[in-house]
Amino acid sequence: MLLSIITVSWNTRQLLHDCIASVRAELDRAGLGPDQAEMFVVDNNSADGSAEMVARDFAWVKLHANKENLGFAKGNNQAIRESSGDFVLLLNPDTEVKPGAFLTLIDFLKSHPKAGVVAPQLLNSDGSIQRSCRAFPTFFGMLAELVGLSKMFPAGSKFGQRFRAYKMLDWQHDDERQVDQPEGAALMIRREVLDRAGLLDEGYFMLFEEVDWCFTVKRNYDYEIWFTPRAQIVHHYGQSIKQVKVKMIISSHRGLYRFWHKHYRGNRQWLDGFAYASLMALAYIRIAAYKLKGAS
Repeated sequence: MLLSIITVSWNTRQLLHDCIASVRAELDRAGLGPDQAEMFVVDNNSADGSAEMVARDFAWVKLHANKENLGFAKGNNQAIRESSGDFVLLLNPDTEVKPGAFLTLIDFLKSHPKAGVVAPQLLNSDGSIQRSCRAFPTFFGMLAELVGLSKMFPAGSKFGQRFRAYKMLDWQHDDERQVDQPEGAALMIRREVLDRAGLLDEGYFMLFEEVDWCFTVKRNYDYEIWFTPRAQIVHHYGQSIKQVKVKMIISSHRGLYRFWHKHYRGNRQWLDGFAYASLMALAYIRIAAYKLKGAS
């Protein structure tokens, strides 16, 4: 088996349908038959008939219809354990694969032996480039982002480059380069990396699990993580998240706390309470801003 494609879904039936259809079309274009490629859909207890649609319309897909929402990390791990491809593609259900993407990503990993992960260029629904890569979180970088400093200084300004570094806002995402953490909407992973570094940390429910995993892969196992615009995938951003925006803001901040606790805290246990309280306070500020924006 050359390629295993894994999609974790939650209440995105039509988008999931379009995603699977685009995968099937790309597999056919690439000449990858059932002995070379497989696709798993892990449905996290959707209430919109997503699992039933997959079973009815795409019998070739290996479906896991969970009876509860296990989250992104557990859902992916569930299928990774069963998969057998030399390369594993984690693919969001709100994506559509553009021609040539699969073989381009596979060929990239084959030709870059130190690369453990490669991400394609993501496109917005209107075809514009989506900024999908970030630097690893640091205290300063996250603070600048959370309090809005990254938006106060334009590109090329004296402080702009530093404040805008976390989201790589001064890069147009139009050239091939090494990066820290591509967005988990589409990540192709070499099997040996999963064998060595392990699966996603299931302590994360939604958001920051791919950040944590990329950090481990790059810092602990010395694999390179790459972005290439030669492969493209459309990403209809945030279709699952926007259904439960408030919960996702809280989940994001809890994920950031887990990341800090796991990788940066060291022996500074005295910071635990302060770090958690500060991050959750910022989460509720974001929630208030979101609700005020919706009311206006």
